[in-house]
Amino acid sequence: MAESNIANANSDYAEIVVVRHGETAWNAEGRVQGHLDVELNEVGRQQAAAVADRLSKETVISAVYASDLKRALETARIIASKCGVPEVIQDPNLRERHLGDLQGFVFHKAAKLRPDAYLASLSARTDQEIPGGGESLDQLFNRCTSSLQSIGMKHTGERVVVVTHGGVIRALHKRAAPTEQLQRKILNASVNLFHLSKQEEWIIKTWGDVNHLNKTGFLEAELGGDSTSN
Repeated sequence: MAESNIANANSDYAEIVVVRHGETAWNAEGRVQGHLDVELNEVGRQQAAAVADRLSKETVISAVYASDLKRALETARIIASKCGVPEVIQDPNLRERHLGDLQGFVFHKAAKLRPDAYLASLSARTDQEIPGGGESLDQLFNRCTSSLQSIGMKHTGERVVVVTHGGVIRALHKRAAPTEQLQRKILNASVNLFHLSKQEEWIIKTWGDVNHLNKTGFLEAELGGDSTSN
């Protein structure tokens, strides 16, 4: 049974549960999605149901936000329905990184088929854009961290869920822990808990939790959610 209130209604922080969307067929194929709008597959729907069941048994959720791409939005709607939240608030700033000419290609094949975009995606420069309209890591960072900070300011003293994408979650980690190198992959339907204070301080409380996926499984070898984002 869910608790009756958030961690502390008088607290000066928002508790934000950031969830990566469930699996898609393109995730399973290693195909780059970026801004392309791919639906969940059956495993992804099972993963969404599993994380929804978990969250419904924890602290009451005040709101659910999501990227407006289908794979995130469907995951969010499953969570909202299970947790008694009447609607999902869509935010395009929570979309995955636009990966330009890489989108739609299996990543390891893109080196030959789209070499310029492939090399740009591997660049160490955070201001490197990707040919074909792709974003730089700086552009991704600025839009998604601003979005999460805005959500945090609106929900101080509350618990909310944000459903988004691997590249976005990596950027949020960088905002919260800028000196910590993140090597672990961002798994589908993983739970990542942030506390965002009124003073714009970000703290990571839980990272990469997939205990709820024991029955549905997850892709160990999946793309990492940054330059090869899904």
